[in-house]
Amino acid sequence: MIQYDEKICRDLDAGSRREWLETNGLGSYASSTVSGMNTRRYHGLLVSATNPPVGRMVLLSKMEETLIVGGKRFDLSVNRYPGVVHPQGYAYLKEFRVDPFPVFTYEIDGIQLQKRICMVDGQDVTVIEYQLKGPAENCSLELRPLIAFRDYHSTAHENGALNSAFEIEDGSVRISPYQGCPSLYLAHAGAEVRDGGGWYRSFEYDRERDRGLDCQEDLFNSCTLVLNLSRNPRQAVIASTQRQSVSSADGLLNSEIQRRKKIDAGAANEQPFVQVLTRAADQYIVKRGEGQSVIAGYHWFSDWGRDTMIAFPGLTLSTDRPEVAKNILLAFAASVDQGMLPNRFPDAGETPEFNTVDATLWFFEAVRAYLAHTGDSEFVQNHLYPVLADIISWHERGTRFAIHVDHDGLLTAGEPGSQLTWMDAKIGDWVVTPRHGKPVEIQALWYNALGVMADLAQRFNRSGESSHYRESAERAAASFSKLFWNPSLGCLYDVVQGDYREPAIRPNQIFAVSLFYKMLTPEQSAKVVETVQKHLLTPYGLRSLAPSDPQYQARYEGDSRSRDGAYHRGTVWPWLMGPFLKAYIEVNKRSPQSLKQAADWLSDLTRFIENEGAGQLPEVFDADAPYRPGGCIAQAWSVAELLRTCLEDVYSPTQPMRAGAQA
Repeated sequence: MIQYDEKICRDLDAGSRREWLETNGLGSYASSTVSGMNTRRYHGLLVSATNPPVGRMVLLSKMEETLIVGGKRFDLSVNRYPGVVHPQGYAYLKEFRVDPFPVFTYEIDGIQLQKRICMVDGQDVTVIEYQLKGPAENCSLELRPLIAFRDYHSTAHENGALNSAFEIEDGSVRISPYQGCPSLYLAHAGAEVRDGGGWYRSFEYDRERDRGLDCQEDLFNSCTLVLNLSRNPRQAVIASTQRQSVSSADGLLNSEIQRRKKIDAGAANEQPFVQVLTRAADQYIVKRGEGQSVIAGYHWFSDWGRDTMIAFPGLTLSTDRPEVAKNILLAFAASVDQGMLPNRFPDAGETPEFNTVDATLWFFEAVRAYLAHTGDSEFVQNHLYPVLADIISWHERGTRFAIHVDHDGLLTAGEPGSQLTWMDAKIGDWVVTPRHGKPVEIQALWYNALGVMADLAQRFNRSGESSHYRESAERAAASFSKLFWNPSLGCLYDVVQGDYREPAIRPNQIFAVSLFYKMLTPEQSAKVVETVQKHLLTPYGLRSLAPSDPQYQARYEGDSRSRDGAYHRGTVWPWLMGPFLKAYIEVNKRSPQSLKQAADWLSDLTRFIENEGAGQLPEVFDADAPYRPGGCIAQAWSVAELLRTCLEDVYSPTQPMRAGAQA
């Protein structure tokens, strides 16, 4: 259980750095800070995916809460306005815990008020429950809902178009401020409903200011709900996009508790890190139409092909959810076009973007992992193999963005202005790390894909096809050996483009060691791991560039140009710890010493997820100490790859070593 005492809760900086997250499996979420102060435009109690899992809108930003005891008023909310924090309700916050959803305990004049916030799986519903602990006469709670009703990437400002009226129905309030937007329903148990106070102006969001973005917002208060806690010390308000009855609150909370207990019980290892990661993994899996997909990160990412395929084994196989795995594979197989998986599904519109060379190749590894975990050959043969074969064919003859197999059997890709690998930052016309030509991890993934296909074809009695894939793999391996080994540094070049070889030490080479099928000798693999460990390993993941490189950026901070400029030029990525630990353990032949060392390397991430991470792992960290977290507060592949490597590599010493597999 994640738990913070009053030392953290009553420290505004410490409490506001820690952010909690609730999701509903549709792309919607609720999120804020432990202190209760919204520090991002993305924070809200009901952020609804209007076109699941995308089209997110911040409907209910927050509740202003005032506890009234014997006529004395105690404001529990926390807001930053220009030059002032008001109110300062965090001063009453005694404890915060995730049990299994966010629980706040306030202590005022000898009484305690507990607040629980729960988002319900499969519904656009947030339950906010208040419970008075201990007797108190003449005690009530005023709730002033503050609404935004805007795209989650923007901010709201005072305007004359807003409809300030609200409708009072039996046990519910309906708020419909703009045409074309969903309505917000607030179900309650006999609360007194009063007119609201109009616009609350100039909220300031600290994290948006830090990111160089619009950090001020105006929110509107339509009405006030007054709950009589002396008469009924335990009451709930249900915020939703469809009419609800507050009588369902207990059932919704209990069903979520039971659902989450099943997730906890399904953790494949008793290690606390594994258990927290298993719980975190559930929050990324979402519905997309009749299928399922993966949200790449909260708060602002949608579902991306690359992130989905990389996170796939950890989110679905390590958590023993084969049906979810099957649904994801089917959904993405159906989206393949010209031999390519979509890079992402945009928030606006349904036309996917295909600007990626690696998402498609990670699809092969996802299928291989699925088959190894489930043994479901029939599903792979009937539904996936034809798609995979078509993908190989498209790559052999050429597809978008000049992606094609070159004369040497290696895969080349890239056009001016494009960014096709996972190092995809682009600022206007500036592609920060273009990596056109033959990136090292793309060759490792291509060889691995050919190995997967050779094995599948043989399994499915397609000997001619199997021979073709093996011959293609052998040709690629021979060329890779000639072009990519850097003898002066004892590692791999990052990109080969014509006669040019990029010597920058980046983490991309680790995949030539960690993937199932490998082109390197054991000696070369050991040298790659040694080089990566020496130059790139940190307590929180791998740097994206060696500190000795003149382009190295130690801090991921500032405006979007500064952040994107550092994104893949030093910034640490936790997800890369997964392939690194796999490679490290394998080259050391799964020795007890290597397993102990790998577990030790996980200790800082373990402390982070239980302390500052509030149960999740972020997208990135700074490249130098003190390694401040940055980017999304919760990233799918950070969680998934750490969970996968814990179960598959670090805490599974009896698993047979897979190093050196050849296509």
